[in-house]
Amino acid sequence: MSNDRPTDWKNYEDFAAGIATNRLPTTDRLASSEYRITLSDGTDMTFTFVDGKTFEWSVAAGSHSGTSGKDWYEAIDVANDVIFIDTVFQSRPRESMTIIVNTRTHRVLAIVSTVAEKKVPGEPQVSQQFLTGVLGDPDVPPSGPEPTPTRDLIGLRALYRYSPEHVYEHIYLSSERYGWQCLVGVQRGHADTDLATTYKFDEDQYIFTFREFIIPVASVFFYNMEQLRSTGKFLGITSSGEIENSPAGAFIRKVSMTFYPEDAQPV
Repeated sequence: MSNDRPTDWKNYEDFAAGIATNRLPTTDRLASSEYRITLSDGTDMTFTFVDGKTFEWSVAAGSHSGTSGKDWYEAIDVANDVIFIDTVFQSRPRESMTIIVNTRTHRVLAIVSTVAEKKVPGEPQVSQQFLTGVLGDPDVPPSGPEPTPTRDLIGLRALYRYSPEHVYEHIYLSSERYGWQCLVGVQRGHADTDLATTYKFDEDQYIFTFREFIIPVASVFFYNMEQLRSTGKFLGITSSGEIENSPAGAFIRKVSMTFYPEDAQPV
């Protein structure tokens, strides 16, 4: 653990317990279906969903070309035509992949979260890579807007109620950082500013991610701002050194919005 960690700071497993209480339910509707996904780095993957929790995968091109396996996944309907798919690979235990898929437009955004073996001072131990992609035949152009980094949330202050025992406040400070504090829960009184990345997936749809400095954890969340629901996961290291991939989800309550003058904009 970092030497600058406060003595009363909670561990990953402490705040993760019960934080999926208000999460949307998983779905098994992908069972017996097959997805081909091509990502912007050249990765060409095929997913065959055996049932609601297991899928077979193979990679025809990209950095993991020629590999295949059978692993766990979960899928959640997070908006009309939009599915949140999360998976971990037995062959790559320090990594998880979250894929947001629009089955109508065939747009895809994949987030690969990776836990480094050692912490580098001044950097989060869990890093993230963002890759846009296409569902189905990559030679057929997708429709709708391509997922892109966005500044839309800058200035927003909102509350996230994950359960009766988990309430957090987020303040979106810039395109690179956000601030948080725990209002209800085991971390009550704790607050920090961490690295964050936000993509706009479609109208009123955002993918928000953060990477913490003090404890080794990163997150991926899909925000449905029309329904004010947050659906996501954490990937991190417990106090015993185990890597865990944990579900989370919340009701969103907007509190306020700060508007900055043109000559004093956040980065």
